[in-house]
Amino acid sequence: MLSERQLEVVLAVVYEYIQGGDPIGSRVLSKRHLTGRSAATIRNEMADLADMGFLEQPHASAGRVPTARAYRLYVDSILHRHRELPPEAEGWISEVRSQRRGLEDVLSHISHLLSRVTSYMGVATLAPLDEVGLLRLDFVRLESTRVLAVVVLDGGLVHHRVLTLPCEMSQDELDLLASRIHAVAVGRPWKDVRRDLIQYVVAELRDREMACRVALRELEGILSSQPTRIFMGGARRLLNLPDFHDIGRLQAIFSLLEEERSMAHLVERCAQEQGVSVTIGEENPVEALKDCSLVLAPVSSAGQRAVVGLIGPVRMNYEGAIAVVEAMLAGLQDMPEKAGAAQEVP
Repeated sequence: MLSERQLEVVLAVVYEYIQGGDPIGSRVLSKRHLTGRSAATIRNEMADLADMGFLEQPHASAGRVPTARAYRLYVDSILHRHRELPPEAEGWISEVRSQRRGLEDVLSHISHLLSRVTSYMGVATLAPLDEVGLLRLDFVRLESTRVLAVVVLDGGLVHHRVLTLPCEMSQDELDLLASRIHAVAVGRPWKDVRRDLIQYVVAELRDREMACRVALRELEGILSSQPTRIFMGGARRLLNLPDFHDIGRLQAIFSLLEEERSMAHLVERCAQEQGVSVTIGEENPVEALKDCSLVLAPVSSAGQRAVVGLIGPVRMNYEGAIAVVEAMLAGLQDMPEKAGAAQEVP
């Protein structure tokens, strides 16, 4: 358990190190933050904090730098206090809400806006459609066994696909199938209604069971074939940060960013959280990100679940990064439904 004075020392060291990047000495803290404490007293506290794992000394004659444990304490102090959006946030929110394109384009724009504002790398993702509610479904008989399925999801996202059934079905039979899907599925995620529909096929459409199963399987393919979509903006801005002058470190990060499956796994974990989550350095489960911090937050917009955030160095301006991400959340929330409408043809 840290004393109040030790807590003040840790927070001051982290703040100063984020600002300048140089090891922090006791005299700096005595002059700028702990003016009522002598440099000798602060030096003793810093030595104790090093023994406790909060500070480390890169060189024998240098000051101290924070460890991941100190950063965690600093970040938690930010997340647990009331925060006001900075004055600049109004402009960021307006820029997001002014977008009148599909949600994917909006998220791509946000990833670049996040990077532009912070000089870190912006990230935005759109969750798989399994989580999206079904709004409307129509089957239109084309010819013989060919049927057009038109799927409308919450937020206005439209998919359509031509299905080939193993036997002919009349338009009345197709309408009956579509109406049954409406009755059990509207407003519910597709993953939650598959079993109900199969039970209906078995019980009420036994003579057309195979054809209906094919239709449902094709419909499931429409809704489940979409992977987590990831948008990244400003990756090259990391090159300008002194923390990433090590080319080997950068190559490992860029290699990871090209592996969308790994990135998808990271953001899917975040999507289960509430509010902003911060993962610092060695807390990252992926080795390539041990020298990075992630500030991510989930949001629901236009009927879909998204994640927005930043990837940057461990020596990140966490307070500023959290403020920018929260502004993006405010901009995405309550966006007009038509901003989420985008037609996709598999």
